[in-house]
Amino acid sequence: MTNDIPLQDVSGTKIFETYEQKFKAIADQKRLQIMNILTIKGEMCVCDLAPLMDMKQSKLSYHLKILLDANIVKKETKGTWSYYSLNQEEINHLLSAELCCLFRPSC
Repeated sequence: MTNDIPLQDVSGTKIFETYEQKFKAIADQKRLQIMNILTIKGEMCVCDLAPLMDMKQSKLSYHLKILLDANIVKKETKGTWSYYSLNQEEINHLLSAELCCLFRPSC
């Protein structure tokens, strides 16, 4: 019987991949604008968000999917409509000291 010791990824590859996905998601002016609107207005349906963005619902849904996949926004379905809101926990995490500590050895 062997006791396998779980190996830690000391290279940071996994955490870097996670942050890469999140920063790619927010590295777009339209998606930043969506995030800003959701910050100000709170939970919104695509049908209400589209006119504010001056964007077709299909294109808006594309951008929301990217933000959703990166866990930047949350989606709640009510009947036939999907409502999106900013995932404040994730935003706080992206702006956290944890991320800063990856690049500041004195943390």
